[in-house]
Amino acid sequence: MDLNPTPKEVQFRKEVRSWLEANLPEGWGTPAFELPETLAEKITFARSWQAKLYAGGWAGLTWPKEYGGRGAGIVDQLIFGEEYARAQAPDTVNVSVGTSLVGPTLIAQGTPAQQQRYLDKILSGEEIWCQGFSEPGAGSDLAALRTRGEVQSDEIVVTGQKIWTSFASEADWCILIVRTDPNSERHQGLSFLLVDMQTPGITVRPLREMTGEAWFTEVFFDQVRVPRENVVGELGKGWDVIITTLMHERSATAGHVRMASMQDKIASLAQSRLRNGRPASKDPLVRQRLARLAIDAAILRYTVYRNVSRVQHGTAPGPEGSITKLFGSELEQRMAVTASELLGPFGLLEEGAARAPEDGQWAYELLWSRAATIYAGTSQIQRNIIAERVLGLPRA
Repeated sequence: MDLNPTPKEVQFRKEVRSWLEANLPEGWGTPAFELPETLAEKITFARSWQAKLYAGGWAGLTWPKEYGGRGAGIVDQLIFGEEYARAQAPDTVNVSVGTSLVGPTLIAQGTPAQQQRYLDKILSGEEIWCQGFSEPGAGSDLAALRTRGEVQSDEIVVTGQKIWTSFASEADWCILIVRTDPNSERHQGLSFLLVDMQTPGITVRPLREMTGEAWFTEVFFDQVRVPRENVVGELGKGWDVIITTLMHERSATAGHVRMASMQDKIASLAQSRLRNGRPASKDPLVRQRLARLAIDAAILRYTVYRNVSRVQHGTAPGPEGSITKLFGSELEQRMAVTASELLGPFGLLEEGAARAPEDGQWAYELLWSRAATIYAGTSQIQRNIIAERVLGLPRA
């Protein structure tokens, strides 16, 4: 990959930066801006922001134009992601599931009717999606799932439980994996469904996280009837569709910018916090850790660029995405721990505490980062994928 931007790419970066500067919510990023507090308020705010992105033509940047996107290339997506992260722009309501997972999956394997029905409302934020994959006994080992889908004429009747389902309490739709062949095992006999979350028989129970929030939920399905037309791909052959979704889930292109930003903030912490009467940054051991974080952030950046280069040259997102997922999630944890150690006991004070540094940001990050090596596949699963599918090593 040529790391020197073309004139077109330079101009595109300026366009993104200018639009964000002109359109971010007034006062965003300043102490005067009143952030939404409740989950419902956060969802409403995120919907509004995504609608603004959609109106500006920035939602679904790489989606084909016929599906409401810009038809932009993967490098443009990378540039947009970098500028978006640098501006610390608000989270969108559908980016983690709807725009990043459901949309690309339907574009690749959905029927024309499904594409017409769902894609536009995903981009606009009108409909929120959640991901019904993990179960209490089938998280990273997704093929062990037990949620049943009984085929009855033109319906699939679903019974079972999903867990760690982000945003399910606010979601309108769910991508759901069920076993429609009761005699099948592992990857066989699975089906990929699109489920209306208002369907009778669905119960959503929030799970309180150690951060104090409840983004995750567990979802129970009791004789939930799903029209057969909501099957994506072929009935009983959903594993192929699942792989499409997972490859997009692990191929995010701008996480390196957030890591670089965290590394800069930690370096500033080291300069402002005292250790033995002088700035912590004067301690040679602290400097070594800061240098390691800076090097790791650069490694992540260039690994992302390498993956983007592969896609740019016609290779679909593949198992190499597990490299950035593994390295990035473990780097996030190392950064959170480093910040906590620099801050000492004060680093454990949560939002609202009188002496909490940066209003508890680092305490929240320390707690949240523990999930990084679990969601989208644990670090152990990522290492297996890298070993088998990237390095070509034999199965144990």
